[in-house]
Amino acid sequence: MTAYVGIDVSKKKLDVGFYSDKLGKNGQRKKKTKVFKNDRQAFSQLESWLTQQTQHKAQDIAIGIEATGIYHEALIYTLNEQGFKLFIANPGRAKKYFESLGVTHKTDKSDSLLLARFTEDKAHNGDITWWKPESPEARHLKLLLRRLKALQKDALREKNRLEACANTDTSPRVVKSIEDMIAVLNEEIKALLKEIDDHIDGHPQLKKNRELLESIDGVGPTVSRELTSLFSVKRFSSAKEAAAYLGLIPRLQESGSHKGMTRLSKIGPSAIRALLYLPAVVASRCNPDIAYQKQRLLAQGKTKMQALGAAMRKLVQICFGVIKHQEEYRPQTSLSV
Repeated sequence: MTAYVGIDVSKKKLDVGFYSDKLGKNGQRKKKTKVFKNDRQAFSQLESWLTQQTQHKAQDIAIGIEATGIYHEALIYTLNEQGFKLFIANPGRAKKYFESLGVTHKTDKSDSLLLARFTEDKAHNGDITWWKPESPEARHLKLLLRRLKALQKDALREKNRLEACANTDTSPRVVKSIEDMIAVLNEEIKALLKEIDDHIDGHPQLKKNRELLESIDGVGPTVSRELTSLFSVKRFSSAKEAAAYLGLIPRLQESGSHKGMTRLSKIGPSAIRALLYLPAVVASRCNPDIAYQKQRLLAQGKTKMQALGAAMRKLVQICFGVIKHQEEYRPQTSLSV
């Protein structure tokens, strides 16, 4: 028998809750909750409390956790090492589940109990995917790319400040400070890019996946670097699932006289979606399959933006295909079609 636990994660604390098998005076299952600090020292205390209170071994305890930026990451890796089963809940779906129960008051304590119920219901319905950690090399690549993005944002901020200096009465000392900072950031970005590429080249599967991705017309080094990481971390079961994760599936919106309006769902990592925009534009011209799709959609009366959204989706689906089958991209049509 499995015990189901919910953990609401915030920056400084963990609200933990579960429903006991014992019934209270009101005939309902008893609730148990406790707050822990969100740090590694408290994780061992959490393990002891869960096994004692549920009277289950770690492998018989399923924990539902809502993804909250980066604050849940150290926790899930530790819990996995301790032997717990883990379910990372999609925040949007968890919210809809809570609303379906008619919950009026929202607190961290109540959220932990609701996450426990959500996890239990999904498990009983057979609609759950238990979280498994990615390989060490995939995790390292993910962390390097996260650092690269942070540096690139900082560099862009400094460049914007330098541009603003041209339109204001800024002292030469401030201008030099900004220029020096840009130089330092650019140097670190250059070094980090080399380290990322060396890391990929140093692991045969990552290297092969990147080469397969770059065999696709429209996919260059930046996108292949990002998607190599994505497909090594996420275990998508289908091309459709990969496109849905990136928010590239169409969502129908009808209201009143507006019929048949579709837009991209835009659910998921916007940074990767933004990276795919220009490659999709290029692929719409030079990739035979995507170019043919664009012509067909425009002939059906679709707008250019709808055709571009479809190109982004098609590009991701092709990327998934070459990774899944471990074969280079072979166009199904020709540009002359």
